[in-house]
Amino acid sequence: MINKDIKVTIILGVAITAAMSIICLFIEPVCAIITLLLGALTTGIFALYTKKRYNRLNELNNYLSAVCSGDFDLKIAENTEGELSILSNNLYKVITILKTQNEMLIKDKTYLADSLADISHQLKTPLTSMMVMTDLIKENGQPEKRDEFLSIIEGQLDKMKWLITNLLKLSRLDAGTVEFKSEPFSIKNAVEQSLNPFLVTLELKQIELLNNAEDFTVTGDEGWTVEAIENIIKNCIEHTDKNGRLTISSKGTNLYTSLIITDSGCGIEPEDLPHIFERFYQGKNAHCESVGIGLALAKTIFEKERATITVNSEIGIGSEFEIRFYNTIV
Repeated sequence: MINKDIKVTIILGVAITAAMSIICLFIEPVCAIITLLLGALTTGIFALYTKKRYNRLNELNNYLSAVCSGDFDLKIAENTEGELSILSNNLYKVITILKTQNEMLIKDKTYLADSLADISHQLKTPLTSMMVMTDLIKENGQPEKRDEFLSIIEGQLDKMKWLITNLLKLSRLDAGTVEFKSEPFSIKNAVEQSLNPFLVTLELKQIELLNNAEDFTVTGDEGWTVEAIENIIKNCIEHTDKNGRLTISSKGTNLYTSLIITDSGCGIEPEDLPHIFERFYQGKNAHCESVGIGLALAKTIFEKERATITVNSEIGIGSEFEIRFYNTIV
């Protein structure tokens, strides 16, 4: 079917050509023939050009329909000048952006599904434990047993509280809803704040604490930095046996100043090292109470503050976490 606009163009062209040819016929027959040929040629060329434009517009329209159906495979057949070529290139840019966003949404959905599965798995263990303890309390009327079971339930509730709190922090960081301050603060003061929650644990496990870190100034968010360091210290203490050692030191270069946290624990298996900062990852030597989000949270916080964290470990000797605060960001 010929497009309506093309039909109108042909009819008008034929009518004008015929009228001019008739007028020229009374003046000079040869002039009438030339007018007729030129009019027919011009009308035909214009009709073909218009049809080609409409065919191209129809192709773009069909492609947009395909995009609405989820097909983002745009092939630019031409790269010439003209409005349609500009339109095609602009469509390509827009569709490329939409395709990228669509792929990111798919990844986000997959990540969300995996995260929910991991969270459900992590919460299932303490919930099951508390249900068992509750049944035992009902069946056993002895006060000493009741106190023991209630202590276990309290411990599991603390674990769930810690897990949920840190998951919410990770979610806020991922969503970009956390505004990090950019203020200078003392790393010595941050380390002391990070150690405070674990002083009793260090004493109970008789772990020797050697805090030899020299003070230096860091520009960032002190509260979140303390949070990150706490998670590293917690990981080190969990993997250090009684009478072990926890060492905190520092070193500086022209590019960065490092805070180094070292333990004398069991160490990390070589195959686990590349995954140690992944969420919910638990290596072979993972602590029984570990859920695999503490180090992931720490890494995310340091990345937000443009710092980096690395780990070196040797089985049976211990692990060393190095946090680099860069002097100049290139």
